[in-house]
Amino acid sequence: MADLPNRSRRRGSFMESGLRERSIYLLPNLFTSAALFAGFYAIVQAMNGNFEHSAVAIFIAMVLDGLDGRVARMTNTQSAFGAEYDSLSDMVSFGVAPALVMYVWALKPLGKLGWIAAFIYCAGAALRLARFNTKLDESDKRYFQGLPSPAAAALLAGLVWVSYENQVSGTEVFFDAVKMQWVAWGITLFAGLSMVSDLRYYSGKDINLRRSVPFVVILLVVLAFVLISYSPPEVLFAVFLVYGVSGYVMWLWGKRTSKTTSVDHTPPST
Repeated sequence: MADLPNRSRRRGSFMESGLRERSIYLLPNLFTSAALFAGFYAIVQAMNGNFEHSAVAIFIAMVLDGLDGRVARMTNTQSAFGAEYDSLSDMVSFGVAPALVMYVWALKPLGKLGWIAAFIYCAGAALRLARFNTKLDESDKRYFQGLPSPAAAALLAGLVWVSYENQVSGTEVFFDAVKMQWVAWGITLFAGLSMVSDLRYYSGKDINLRRSVPFVVILLVVLAFVLISYSPPEVLFAVFLVYGVSGYVMWLWGKRTSKTTSVDHTPPST
């Protein structure tokens, strides 16, 4: 995902070269264009009532968005144009598209509360991307500040997809008590506000794919593919829900650790 670890690295590498700032390369921008098309397609399908197609298109946009930066680095075709184009594509695919899909699917009957929640998510994605683009020299590369926009989009798309697979519409009542539209409203607000929070989320930048690993790691990777293949909507939604909550868990853990440390270092009273 370009919003996940790679855009700052791409910017840092080409800003030293005036030629690269003015260059436009075809191959990485093809992936960015495909991600942009997937986001646009998600909006169109939501307007036509095909919400499963919308959700899948957002996940496809995530995959394509994760490839463009890697392709640019592998082929040495980073450019200022590519970075800006990628950011605009992310805004459509992970900002506007998920907000509109969620609004049409579940939030519209809520009136003002519905479109306000969708707008908060959309604005949160824009602010998240702007903050990411301007903070090029973060102290700890292992963590993001705020929930990354592709993960937030996956959270909304995953809810739509898993509900569709279980034949639950955005306006139905399930478990004889809760209306799905209020669940969608809560998830939308949670994702939007988490993007602009100061919570830390693990980035995975310290993972070295060229390093040798124990056999059990390969086994776990295979099991992960099996689980996703067995039930993609449930597994993907669960993964991104856990990731979304992980920032709050890390914050609470840090508060608890700091409190314990401060107590341990308190000098005894005389």
